[in-house]
Amino acid sequence: MTAFSYQKLTGWVLLVSAGLVAFHQPDYAPAPAKRKLMADRTKSTITYAMSHPMHSFEGVSRDVACVMVIDDANKIESVAAATKVSSFDSDNTNRDSHALEKMEALKYPKVTFTSNDVQQQGANLTVKGNLTFHGVTKPVVILGTRQDDNAQVTIKGEFDINLSDYKVEKPSLMMVPVDEKVKLKLLMVFKNTDS
Repeated sequence: MTAFSYQKLTGWVLLVSAGLVAFHQPDYAPAPAKRKLMADRTKSTITYAMSHPMHSFEGVSRDVACVMVIDDANKIESVAAATKVSSFDSDNTNRDSHALEKMEALKYPKVTFTSNDVQQQGANLTVKGNLTFHGVTKPVVILGTRQDDNAQVTIKGEFDINLSDYKVEKPSLMMVPVDEKVKLKLLMVFKNTDS
């Protein structure tokens, strides 16, 4: 009888011990380490290119705030960028003033982009996100490249938008409007250290 009780007690102790061990085991993997990189404003730019039957022109913003999050596998997890509409300079103050009027820069002062969908194949990037411009948010796809070195990460990319998609009246010269399509190029240079 004593042996039977002892076996029963031993079995119960083993069962409780197994339950306690199982209860204390973490059921999740630890979150991967992430790095947040800030764009170097002295090196980063966004450039637009527009066409008119008489000539083509570009405007450049050198006042870009951009941050990206890189996971522990050195993959870009997310990115966000913003710039002021008034920061674009086409080397023609009359043209820039006219553009600011058409884009209602006082009412819609910023252009922003956010993405949580970044695919990388070798050095090539496909970034799917949302561009907010003139109070309208639309999905865009940016095709670009990534180059890493010890000091910095350089991202270059291009995409097109149509002014009508963002409800922007096309600027005109001599009563002839510019083309509908605007080509955008970006150069983002990130300091390759934690922020």
